[in-house]
Amino acid sequence: MSTDSRALREVVAAPDFRRLLSVRLLGQFADGMFQAALFSAVFFNPERATSAGEAAAAFATLLLPYSVVGPFAGVFLDRWRRQRVLLAGNLVRASVIVVFAGLLATLGPTSPPVVALALIVVSANRFILSGLSAALPHVVETRLLVTANSFSTTLGAGAAAAGGAAAVALRLLFGTDDLGAARNALVAALLYVVAAVLASRIASRLLGPTDPPQHVRLRSAFAAVARGVAQGAQHVRERGPAARGLAAISAHRFFYGLSFVATLLLYTEQGAIGRGFSGLGQVIVASVLGGLLAAIVTPATTRRIGTQRWIAVMFSAAAVVELAFGLPYTHEAFLVAAFFLGFAAQGSKICLDTLLQESVADDYRGRVFSFYDTLFNVSFVSAAAASAVLLPPNGKSYVVIVLVAGGYAVTALTYAVMTARRAGQEPPEPIVTSPSSLSG
Repeated sequence: MSTDSRALREVVAAPDFRRLLSVRLLGQFADGMFQAALFSAVFFNPERATSAGEAAAAFATLLLPYSVVGPFAGVFLDRWRRQRVLLAGNLVRASVIVVFAGLLATLGPTSPPVVALALIVVSANRFILSGLSAALPHVVETRLLVTANSFSTTLGAGAAAAGGAAAVALRLLFGTDDLGAARNALVAALLYVVAAVLASRIASRLLGPTDPPQHVRLRSAFAAVARGVAQGAQHVRERGPAARGLAAISAHRFFYGLSFVATLLLYTEQGAIGRGFSGLGQVIVASVLGGLLAAIVTPATTRRIGTQRWIAVMFSAAAVVELAFGLPYTHEAFLVAAFFLGFAAQGSKICLDTLLQESVADDYRGRVFSFYDTLFNVSFVSAAAASAVLLPPNGKSYVVIVLVAGGYAVTALTYAVMTARRAGQEPPEPIVTSPSSLSG
């Protein structure tokens, strides 16, 4: 049996890991359904056309507010029992979606109350995902973190894509208008309730934090939050691999965001490809399949060449793929590009998650992962804002393709050079090693 197979068998054999994974998978399946319902109402309603500027405004409205409070939310992940966060968070977003669905059907997706409720749900989704990442080291051994990350985050992405695909299928049953999107959202709400039930099966103290601070008055708590954010930033800054990884992944998220918004516009009714929601769904499925392959390849590869070198290789490959398969502007070429870019996105995320989990102390993990998520959001919204200037209504722009490819190339080169300069001055990289060599 290969080392990869043994490591995966160890991870899956852990009952607490399986319980945490079940909460992730069902929650992310529901995330995919809710986001697909939202996207279909905003971008793929036959009665409505969306420009790049409107797309940028939509992403900014949904993502920026949590980007501001994300680090503060992370402090609470280091204060509250993470099992309770998973339980209560799923119930809260289920309740909010019930109200959201009713207002969406009557007021439409652009009305202020609907946008506000969508913001709450999206923020809760990101907060819970940060909690899942911070909790993972409590249910698997340190030596298995890369394998556990590969397995759980990739299956989670697959679950989200499956949820989106389910929403596409239900769209045929429920309808393509706002009422149909609202019905899809209600199905997602039911799944969140089931995810909460699964979270209740996990021991309340199991997921940490290990040594939470004592409760204090509200004013003191807010002051502690502000200090905690600064301490978390300092904690990351002092850990070179984590800081470099966050910078590189933020650049990746910007260029990936440009590609995503362009693809979204290309597949709308007025887009240059114009295959609609089903065509975009095929692109997303191809991206998820690439991520699944990354989960298989990344653990073995990091043992041979190192986690940080693998990140540089993937970003270099992304630059080539963007040019080779983006410039033709055909549906078939975009499917290939989506597969390889999905590979790069998931592989780099697996590596960075592990770098953070290995180099960041548990008392800081919630803050760091929330800050990580905030960087993701800010980078994506920045890309959406840039797309409003760079992209035409049909989404087709050779300038953007070249810009994204060049950005990936510069990111890969800079990251590789900075990592090489620090070689030998930092602790060994977190990679999957043979379980037999680390027994005990």
